[in-house]
Amino acid sequence: MTFFMKQGFKRKIRLALEQREEAGLTRSRLPIWHGNDVELNHEGKKYLNFSGNDYLGLANSPELITAWKQGLDKYGGGSGASPLVTGYSPAHLELELKLADWLGFDKAILFNSGFSANQAILFSLMTKQDVLLQDKLNHASLMEAGQLCPATMKRFVHNDLKHLSQLLPSSEQDVLIVTEGVFSMDGDLSPLADIIDIAKQRSDWLMVDDAHGCGVLGQQGRGSCDLAKVKPDILVVTFGKAFGLSGAAVLCSEDCADYLMQFSKHHVYSTAMPPAQAHTLSKATDVIIRDEWRRDKLSELGRQFETELSDYCDVTSTQTPIKPLIIGSSSAAVQLAERLKQQGIWTTAIRPPTVPNGTARIRVTLSANHNFQQVTRLTTLIKQELKRQ
Repeated sequence: MTFFMKQGFKRKIRLALEQREEAGLTRSRLPIWHGNDVELNHEGKKYLNFSGNDYLGLANSPELITAWKQGLDKYGGGSGASPLVTGYSPAHLELELKLADWLGFDKAILFNSGFSANQAILFSLMTKQDVLLQDKLNHASLMEAGQLCPATMKRFVHNDLKHLSQLLPSSEQDVLIVTEGVFSMDGDLSPLADIIDIAKQRSDWLMVDDAHGCGVLGQQGRGSCDLAKVKPDILVVTFGKAFGLSGAAVLCSEDCADYLMQFSKHHVYSTAMPPAQAHTLSKATDVIIRDEWRRDKLSELGRQFETELSDYCDVTSTQTPIKPLIIGSSSAAVQLAERLKQQGIWTTAIRPPTVPNGTARIRVTLSANHNFQQVTRLTTLIKQELKRQ
């Protein structure tokens, strides 16, 4: 019996891998040097990097590198324990206080990733009596958590306010509406002002994952909620994009923060992020607030990119550094990414199941560290390669 079970797993794994390869959806990892900069290196060859999420150009910033070294000297390497044991340091407290003050919330609670932050909220907050309404294009972390949490989850058509309203229950159930501030594959914004109006009709809660908006949009980079002039009940910001590092924070009321500290297993039972990292994130927050030029530069680069391609192909205009080029088939998107790579441009083909069937794309992302000549090189090569198709 044990033998056949082991063979069954082998067959299941092999079949899944073969099906993924036949569909042209096989993913792979590549060892890359300087993937946190606008010029990366793979196997000794240099490429212009238009695939990263380092929107403000902080990942390789001398200021942040210095801050991390200072944090290591001051706090050592790892945190040594979970936050409720001995892993919570003055560096973590300083970062939480700074984030809460900057973003206008009572409290901030740190997590090791946006994935764990999103799951921590839905797993600990939702009960089987509750209703969870999610935008269909929400991140996989939110969708998976919604499927696994005890609440009844329903998905509304992307940014469709009418459909969202139709899904509201007629009973007095507690409802949590969850959306992203900026959607990672299309770079478009959620209609947050309208969604919060819908939530207020029944005193429902709104949760916003602003992974791709915080640092980039709003006054002092406060994000998509600031841009829309709304304050959600729960705000999730992640540090792997505009902050140039990793980790996440949940911004909320004092009671909600205390609740998460008591009942969120992702917080209670996970080793805290290294205090040197928290120290560096405090510096990153200072830089984001201070350097308005980084957001101005991104806007200029974005307008340039869209203008240079507008007469040649259907460019999706966005207010964000995410510029999707919808190609259609997965194979065509992969081929275009490979041809660009052959000419020294590193882009990524995004395919199903990450995006819907028939919408495979080249997801171009811009950084404040790019210059105008680099963007022109990218758009020139895109036009040349599209012409060949």
